[in-house]
Amino acid sequence: MEIKELFINGKWESKERTYALHSPYSGDVIANISMADEADVKKAIEGAKTAYETMKVMPAYKRSEILLNVVQLLRERKEELARIVALEAGKPIRTARGEIDRTIATYQFAAEEAKRIYGETIPMDAAPGGENRLGFTWREPLGVVVAISPFNFPVNLVAHKLGPAFAAGNTVVLKPAEQTPLSALLIAEIFKQAGLPDGALQVITGSGRELSDALITDERVKKVTFTGSAEVGKLIKSKAGLRKVTLELGSNSGLIVEPDAPLEKIVPRCVEGAFSFAGQVCISLQRIYVHDSIYNDFCKRFIEQTKKLTAGDPLDEKTDISAMINLKETERIESWVQEANEQGADIALGGKRDGSVFPPTVLLNVKKDMAVSCQETFAPVVSIVPYHELDEAIHMVNDSSYGLNVAIYTQNILHAIHAAKKLESGGVIINDIPTFRLDHMPYGGVKDSGYGREGIKYAVEEMTELKFVTIKTAF
Repeated sequence: MEIKELFINGKWESKERTYALHSPYSGDVIANISMADEADVKKAIEGAKTAYETMKVMPAYKRSEILLNVVQLLRERKEELARIVALEAGKPIRTARGEIDRTIATYQFAAEEAKRIYGETIPMDAAPGGENRLGFTWREPLGVVVAISPFNFPVNLVAHKLGPAFAAGNTVVLKPAEQTPLSALLIAEIFKQAGLPDGALQVITGSGRELSDALITDERVKKVTFTGSAEVGKLIKSKAGLRKVTLELGSNSGLIVEPDAPLEKIVPRCVEGAFSFAGQVCISLQRIYVHDSIYNDFCKRFIEQTKKLTAGDPLDEKTDISAMINLKETERIESWVQEANEQGADIALGGKRDGSVFPPTVLLNVKKDMAVSCQETFAPVVSIVPYHELDEAIHMVNDSSYGLNVAIYTQNILHAIHAAKKLESGGVIINDIPTFRLDHMPYGGVKDSGYGREGIKYAVEEMTELKFVTIKTAF
């Protein structure tokens, strides 16, 4: 079995210590992955710091050109990369192709944004003593960025870290999730082929627990960008000190369905939002609050639509839902569903795992303090709850420690704006599911859902420092 190496300073480095990477669906070993140690992390950070001297003076058109080269190479290798994602993450192949399409768009946005990093002039004479002075700002890159990425979008969420970092002139030490290193290593190969200077991208594989302190506490690191659990995100923020930090930490996304919503049109979309990639999406639709006048009809339609989904091998073109990322997670969600059932919730569909595959599961009569409601399931489980008044539904959505994306279906513009103002979240999606995301829109949460914003333009701002300059023009 081939040993996958670390990517340090533009070269591949093997390690004696490795771990076996298993397919989430079949359990087969698909590769052996090199395990970095603290010395490798230090070497990578030092190499990134050295490469920063080149990146920070590289003109914007050149940074843009490199990113456009990546776009072209991704187009050429789309199917190869999609199959890797299906193998290592258990993502259905059609869904994996969709992720690569989004990744291509993300790097395209980054290439464009590299040429749009603007400053502004400041009217210095707006204050006494500011006469005969010119004031202006520009944005400068930070330096070495540590990027820690999750398993669920192993290509696109990496792009949301690498794209803006390189657009701004930074360098990156990337630590991919232990389950999904293969796609990150292929991306490193693509960036090298695209002309990125050696050392500007380092890829460190291995144990997050072993490597995290070395990655986030090194004084040469100027920013940490992390996507993952709230627990780990809070730990990173506590250790990062005065470094810049972006944390995207998940949610238990809620949706409100008003009585005027066209159920025949929205139910298929809701099913997609709840069960795409086995619900292992930060903004997966987890809680649905439906007006009591249409509740029974909605539940019936939702369950019937869910029954149409096909579970199976992620490489099968017909598969809609496949294995969860590992057996431990499958067992966890099964225990949560059983616990909810024992506490009074009704299992309207699903609820019993088949090996590492957990079927699409619909729960009714769910109470707000059940784990399946108040915590992040990160699984193909959705709760449907009735409400009578809109403010009641808004209160139930807000009664959560999370606030990433939430949504409402309504044809009443006053209700839509009222909900948008009252809902406590980083994003409010009107007339679509909370799982909706485009890669250039601002994306991030409040409360335990995170800190800072992604979306290429907004991430570039978070990966640069504002510098102010003033000139006295007359003596």
